[in-house]
Amino acid sequence: MGDTMASKDFLQQLHGYGLTTAHILYRRPDHPWLLQTYLWQDYDLHPHFPELNKFLGFWRDKLEGPLHSVTVAHSRLIKPAEIKAVDGVFTLN
Repeated sequence: MGDTMASKDFLQQLHGYGLTTAHILYRRPDHPWLLQTYLWQDYDLHPHFPELNKFLGFWRDKLEGPLHSVTVAHSRLIKPAEIKAVDGVFTLN
């Protein structure tokens, strides 16, 4: 029987990470009046978003296009099961 390992993404989800998408608007260095868009997506922790903040720090330090705005969407993909009470009788034969 072979060894099976869970994927890195699945393990992150078990530790509370959710899929995070950031819509980044930035100014073009050669034409500052022109805004350009960039989409970033990775697994990250709500509400502090350490991975996104690390990426934005890299952007500010290493890239020339100044950030204009960042819009973030986040969803935990693994959630607790929902259980709802239902009136009824179940008969097993």
